Amino acid sequence: MKLRGVFGLNVQRLRRERKLSQEQLSFVSGRTRAYISSVEAGRRNATLDTVEILAKALNVEPQELVSASPANKRAIRVTKPAASKSSD
Repeated sequence: MKLRGVFGLNVQRLRRERKLSQEQLSFVSGRTRAYISSVEAGRRNATLDTVEILAKALNVEPQELVSASPANKRAIRVTKPAASKSSD
């Protein structure tokens, strides 16, 4: 998984653990709710300044936002569809 996907999942997980809405996190961080949503979805390529700002808003060290956690590894596990068998 790309680093911005890991970052987004970590922001989302930590925000939810703290029972914050995207709107509340946006207020605390000075970013828009749409920006927070894009980050969490992995569509936004955050700057180092933003990593630092969101880490402070979530009360964690910046490296916690960019490290793949065991929870993220479970969330990104890809399952292969079962091979279809034809009954001719």
